[in-house]
Amino acid sequence: MNPSVQAISGSLIREIAAKRTATSIDLGLGEPSLPPSMKYLLAALRATERQGLKYTLNAGDLELRAAIGAHYGYPGLDSAESVCVMTGSQEGVYVTIKTLLDPARDELLLVEPAFPAYLKMSRLEGVTARTVAMSEVDDFAFDAQRILAAVSDRTRLIVVCSPCNPTARVITRAVVDEIGDALLRRAGQPVYVLHDEIYREQTYVEGAGHFGATYAHTIVTNSLSKSNALTGLRLGWTLAPRPIADALVKTHAWVTSCASTFAQRVALAIFETPGALQEHAAWYREQSSAILGLLGASGLRYVAPEGAFYVCVALPQGLKSLQAAHELADRFDVIAIPGIAFGDCFEGWLRLSWVAPIDQVREGVSRIAEFCAAAATPAPTI
Repeated sequence: MNPSVQAISGSLIREIAAKRTATSIDLGLGEPSLPPSMKYLLAALRATERQGLKYTLNAGDLELRAAIGAHYGYPGLDSAESVCVMTGSQEGVYVTIKTLLDPARDELLLVEPAFPAYLKMSRLEGVTARTVAMSEVDDFAFDAQRILAAVSDRTRLIVVCSPCNPTARVITRAVVDEIGDALLRRAGQPVYVLHDEIYREQTYVEGAGHFGATYAHTIVTNSLSKSNALTGLRLGWTLAPRPIADALVKTHAWVTSCASTFAQRVALAIFETPGALQEHAAWYREQSSAILGLLGASGLRYVAPEGAFYVCVALPQGLKSLQAAHELADRFDVIAIPGIAFGDCFEGWLRLSWVAPIDQVREGVSRIAEFCAAAATPAPTI
């Protein structure tokens, strides 16, 4: 067996999620709870009835690719030729790492806390990956100087997820510009930024930054999973400058030939409908406001969500997050994800997903506050 595969550990997120029972309050997996709009799937069914269900081009349906590029309008990434339709954004991340990085020479720099898939994919490909941790003192805000100081002569790709999973922090335009300007001044081969924008449509603050808008060496990944509650559709894309885009298509073609034709038709119906990508945005904003209210009354330390659908809460000092997550599942029937899953810098925290009905989230937070209060209380002396 490939030793790189054997060396990769399983998912702590899935380990805790597997403890769910019928009565559990599930604040674990990052999956929307809203139902998808059936009109887009029905439109795809009608098109399939007329046209069958044959392969598309490796890069994806030309009309869909043009619609995706035009929708985001990032300079140099706004044509169909810059878009590759993928089997979810996670394939887009994997294909980017495999295509862009030479394991013998290049390094990936990951901004943490971060979803674990980026590091796992790098190790799967034998690519050296280093991490740069954002500061807990600043509630893990994106820090341009920290990121730039971590860039080495071997850094070929910087991975940024904003809005961030797990912290729900959003990178600002000012930070994006500072990083981009500094990278452009570097001599030698360009340093690319992979901006994972999968939570782009769940942004609740002004001034969000987008590398694709200002930095020429950007690759963007996104999908319909979070914006339109279509995680199981497995439809995403990359936006990249030529000739990087052409190379991504080549790798993608050998990995999976082409994305699902039916899924692409669903996506085209969404991109052809004004406002469709934002159809759930108002609900998320309302839920986010309600979450802030109940957390403010909980007594827990938390990072206020600026995007995505997570909130992170601090555990009592010295309490390990994986142990806490298991105890919460076993004793309090609450599923919460341990911070250690997102990097060493996030030990001592829990990630909570707040897509459940607000009453369930309130009860879950109440139980977590009870657990933390008990864990922080010193044992009585005899």
